[in-house]
Amino acid sequence: MSDVLQQLAQVLEDRKQQNADESYVASLYAKGLETILKKVGEEATETVIAAMSGDKEKIIYETADLWFHTMVMLANAGLGPDDVLKELSRRVGVSGHEEKASRKNK
Repeated sequence: MSDVLQQLAQVLEDRKQQNADESYVASLYAKGLETILKKVGEEATETVIAAMSGDKEKIIYETADLWFHTMVMLANAGLGPDDVLKELSRRVGVSGHEEKASRKNK
């Protein structure tokens, strides 16, 4: 399934070259980081509300929106899904308490 993330990452990179009037993603890039972050926050809130409802279809739909806008944020920063997947891979087998404690040293 990470192929889908890679495909989406490529589309998001391609949209950086498009006209903001022709592409939703290009319009987000043109509006800047603050607008992108507001969308991430909005989608996170909608995902929480969906999860509270217990409606699985809504949870999936809103999580997809959250992931999409988070990937726009990553692409805007010159990052991609592989960067996040590498970090998640690093955390496999590490206690959540240990991982959190290690952040204090950074």
